[in-house]
Amino acid sequence: MKHSILISFAIILSAATAGAQTTVTVTSGAGNATQTFYSLENGVQGTAVLADWDLAFEINSFNSSILVNTAKGLAAFETPVAIGDWATLTEANEANWTSILNSEEDWSAGALTNGNNLAQPDGLNLGWGEYNMNTHTVAGTKIYVVKLVDESYKKLRINSLATSTYSFTYSDMDGSNEQTASLVKTAFAGKNFGYFSFTTGTTLDLEPAAATWDLLFTKYTSVIMAPDPTAYPVAGVLQNKDVLAMQVDGVPTDDATWNSADLSASINVIGYDWKTFNMTTFQYEYATDRTYFVQDRSFNIWKVIFTAYGGSSTGDMTFTQELVSSTRVGERSFNQLVLYPNPATNGQLNMVLGSEVTNGQLNIMDRAGRLVRTQRVNSAGALSSTPVDLAGIEPGLYVVHLDAEGIRYTSTVVVE
Repeated sequence: MKHSILISFAIILSAATAGAQTTVTVTSGAGNATQTFYSLENGVQGTAVLADWDLAFEINSFNSSILVNTAKGLAAFETPVAIGDWATLTEANEANWTSILNSEEDWSAGALTNGNNLAQPDGLNLGWGEYNMNTHTVAGTKIYVVKLVDESYKKLRINSLATSTYSFTYSDMDGSNEQTASLVKTAFAGKNFGYFSFTTGTTLDLEPAAATWDLLFTKYTSVIMAPDPTAYPVAGVLQNKDVLAMQVDGVPTDDATWNSADLSASINVIGYDWKTFNMTTFQYEYATDRTYFVQDRSFNIWKVIFTAYGGSSTGDMTFTQELVSSTRVGERSFNQLVLYPNPATNGQLNMVLGSEVTNGQLNIMDRAGRLVRTQRVNSAGALSSTPVDLAGIEPGLYVVHLDAEGIRYTSTVVVE
């Protein structure tokens, strides 16, 4: 089979590895009522009203996290009542329920994934349901209760996830006003989550495409540890999936470097604690020796320093950003190294180059910059196809570098 591939030979001439420092203000709105999706390279990509949604359902085909919007004042509980005894649960009993929260560190660990065993090699318990390896569906196993802002209760069960469709049932605590609804993943293709409102009884498309943004400026729930662990609403910044970050403290911001430690996939590396409130002066204060480095979804590294917060009256968050490392600088265009199929399945991947390569070194790196596979490439002719072994590599997004004769070719591949 002959592949016709358009090869671009343009060398991308970015200004320099270090870019100009820019001051930016991104807002979460008065009362932190707005969620703002921000791209370090392209600015604000979208906004959503925080109070519009109650539940969020993960869209990625490998995950099934369900978030509860505790940031707007909801509280979520897991009850000990079996899902088959739905009709018997008619009265509130918070003392006998387990309070559950969304993870602050992982989008795929929403409140309703509480109690899952997915960290186990063959973990089939997703928290809210059990995965069936024969039918490839998830059947709900638990009953939840969501306490609304007006302190009324909604009883909730997730019935199933089958053929990319979540089915769920909710009602008032006494069983009245029962409704069964669904959310179809394909209706939110390219997004992290699809959303649902108890008020309107409808699904909502609230966020921009996942590939377009890096940081979310928002209010969220954090567990404050002192003096006792307490869930508390905070205003801050969370990373998108596949965006890595690190915090450097105790070093003057001019001297901080991004390769001094490992980048982290925890979504709250920036979080809310870049600011503190002085109860004597009644002013926000900011550490003068704290620097963040963020690797965006295009693998560029940005230096970010927060300088101001307008409080809940405006929700404005001000920072400087500077491009300190770019995958585009001094490298050939991504189009010159073609990888197919992409996404790669069953460990199968082929590489096509626009020029002949001898004695090349192919390296595959994960998002944290760790080397996961290396391969020698010899006598690969222009437009010839070279197989690449992906056996044993975990699903995810990877950077592929080919170094040959002083030139680096770069591309990315998704392994499924």
